[in-house]
Amino acid sequence: MRARLLLCLATAATSAGVHAQPAQAPADTATTAMPATDLPYSGFASDAAKAKFAELLAEVRAGKAPNPTDIADQRQFYQRYNDARLQEVQRRYPAKVSELTLAGVSVHSVEPAGGIAAAQRQRVLINLHGGAFMWGAGSGALVEAIPIATVAGMRVVTVDYRLAPEHTYPAAVDDVEAVYRELLKHYRAENIGIYGCSAGGVLTAQATARLLQRKLPAPGAIGMFCGTGLLFRGDSGTLGQLAVGQAPMGSDGGASLPYLSTAKADDVVAYPMQSPELLARFPPSLLLAGGRDFALSALTTAQRRLLAAGVDARLIVFDGLWHAFFVFPDLPESQEAYARIGEFFDQQLGRAQR
Repeated sequence: MRARLLLCLATAATSAGVHAQPAQAPADTATTAMPATDLPYSGFASDAAKAKFAELLAEVRAGKAPNPTDIADQRQFYQRYNDARLQEVQRRYPAKVSELTLAGVSVHSVEPAGGIAAAQRQRVLINLHGGAFMWGAGSGALVEAIPIATVAGMRVVTVDYRLAPEHTYPAAVDDVEAVYRELLKHYRAENIGIYGCSAGGVLTAQATARLLQRKLPAPGAIGMFCGTGLLFRGDSGTLGQLAVGQAPMGSDGGASLPYLSTAKADDVVAYPMQSPELLARFPPSLLLAGGRDFALSALTTAQRRLLAAGVDARLIVFDGLWHAFFVFPDLPESQEAYARIGEFFDQQLGRAQR
């Protein structure tokens, strides 16, 4: 049984060999009634990605997922998941990891096993892990930090920010600001980069907005991967989810996440992509996602808004790949993503000194 995707237009379905019957118009005249069809896996993705996708899809169909109403079950599930990914990462990317506290915040400092490259010794990256703002610290954060540190030859400080539901917005932003202020004592701002995936991509946008709001010097560059300073709305909230065998995202686009429950809709730190004036002060930005990622619409919209504000904003989309796909380090697409991320920060950090 292949992944099912509901196509938007009957003409598209017909061209694919599916002859859909006209459907009764929905109550909302701008909503399309979509016929069901089979969606073959992308011909642009690697064989390894296709095999991994089939494996993940089988798990979805088998109901191997945590109880969405039980936070303890979710945390246990994703702890096991992240621990398994970390073992895969460590086999491919040797690194030196140390745990410490910066400005009262727990962090892990990651360096390549062979040492930081000479050209990168004055630079540092801050990683903000994913996990719906409710899990991901520890092994989940290291899965995102170790490959980038190794490929880029840089030090990466990954922040174990406070998690919801125990701590809500702006607790995580406060923690990132504290770590950034501490690193400013040792690194020039233009030599500091910030990046994150999923909830970490959202937090990267929020933290950047906070730093600018507080009139701190802006980081040299940021990376927002599979998440940004917008809610997860748009076509991909439906199409991306259906393409991976999941139910469409809720219409709130993630606003009901426990962490965001205390964030107001007009707060430009919580949702910075709504403020052209603030965006005009953003540093060069890299946005990255999979073609079947529910966050893709948010990322494409964010890029357009950043470009309109005059920001160097680059978007990379991996066709056929899913949300946060690069936690699987053996995929060719993951390795390409690590390389593109490393190149971006190498090109952008320290530009004020050149």
